[in-house]
Amino acid sequence: MTRVRLGALAGVVGFLAFVEFTSGFLQGYYTPMLSDIARHLEVPDADVNWLEGSQLTLSALVVPVLAKLGDMVGHKRILLWSTAVTAVATLALPFATTFPLFLAAWTLQGVYVVWLPLEIALIWSRTRDREGRSLLTARAAGVLVAALEAGAISGALIGGALIDALPVVVVLLIPGLLVMLCFAVIALGVAESPVQLGGRIDAVGLALVTVALLAFTGGLGLLRVQGAASPAAWAVVVLGLLLFVPFARWELRHPDPLIDVRLFRSPALAPVFATAALFGMSVLGAQAPLSTFIRTDPSTAGYGLGIGGFLTSLVIGAYLIAMVAGALAYPLAARVSTPRNALVVAALLVALGYLLFLPFHTSYAHMVTNMMIAGLGSGALVAALPAAAASGAPPHLSGVATGLTNSTKTVGGAVASAIFGIALMHGVADAAGAGGAAGDVAGGAGSFAGYVVVWCVCGGSALIAAIALRFAVPADAFRDRASVER
Repeated sequence: MTRVRLGALAGVVGFLAFVEFTSGFLQGYYTPMLSDIARHLEVPDADVNWLEGSQLTLSALVVPVLAKLGDMVGHKRILLWSTAVTAVATLALPFATTFPLFLAAWTLQGVYVVWLPLEIALIWSRTRDREGRSLLTARAAGVLVAALEAGAISGALIGGALIDALPVVVVLLIPGLLVMLCFAVIALGVAESPVQLGGRIDAVGLALVTVALLAFTGGLGLLRVQGAASPAAWAVVVLGLLLFVPFARWELRHPDPLIDVRLFRSPALAPVFATAALFGMSVLGAQAPLSTFIRTDPSTAGYGLGIGGFLTSLVIGAYLIAMVAGALAYPLAARVSTPRNALVVAALLVALGYLLFLPFHTSYAHMVTNMMIAGLGSGALVAALPAAAASGAPPHLSGVATGLTNSTKTVGGAVASAIFGIALMHGVADAAGAGGAAGDVAGGAGSFAGYVVVWCVCGGSALIAAIALRFAVPADAFRDRASVER
């Protein structure tokens, strides 16, 4: 019965799958060439983390706003707007000749992270009268995530092959053309969600959360520049955290808040948001460090594999294939056991994959094996968390709830990106000061100790998420009425 109902959604899911394919292509395409982009812009590898950090910061700011707008004026409309902005930013990247200009365009490109939450909310709205709504949405989410990862695999393979054969500027032109095609697909093939709530954006709440997030992430940026011993940087971080207090108080009083902060106190949603934040540290924050580690020449740095862009893309491709498998396997695992147990196992796989890097990181086989283990868990979490949030939220806040999973995930990624940037830059500074690894500093390589920090943080955060899910979430959570379809 469920398959028939999913078939009725096949049209919209198919078009949205192309949107996610494009999203995945953007995420995978640049990863094998991050070291090449760093050399093109004449910055060290550690500065690549600024790209991740800035894009994640913007994502954390815009996703709640755009998700709320989707509930208000229609999810398709906001999907179109965000795609147009992404197209402009992506087409600007090849023409950005300095790092600040490239950083600005790259940051603006990050608007595309709202696509998946909007799509899940759109599908959720179309299943409002159907039995087993949570399972149906989770299955559709699995298809979308599979398309996303297929796009990421294609992007990684194509990007890795092209960067070895063509100039960087030419290679950077290609993604913008795909985003333009994606805009046409949404405009012509996706119908608007059946219910729009109307209303007005909470401008005061938007201003308060923007200032708080900018202060918090700005403090993280200062920590990267000035080091973890800087009192001023820590003061800005603490100020950013404190500024969330007046924001929360305002939202609690507002009749139509930008973000209903009561959702963070919900027993069904709080563990989902916490897991998303912890998971974001690995799935978003670790991409650049893993790529630069693989590309680093062991003959000069003493670590790394020293392989080219295409072979790097194959490692990334193996990781993404595992994510596809994890995303498609999650609904079955949730039916056989429970959604909570499936989430716990997924988080444990992520933890295992990254912690295995500590003893095993010296060969190509090590990299592929570890990343595939982490990929299985990551794919399941990417598919499951938005659907779990939608099932646990009030019907009129489905877009907001799914958007918050992305926002908390991006905040976690931004925190991790800052930590990783500090760890990698600290090693470069030490090497430069010691005068014993000048080749590393000149070549822009980070420190091996910094990469150990990356693996420990990614593995440890996923392990904490697994523990929290196991002991803070009821055994029958996220079931909705799916159990009747067993």
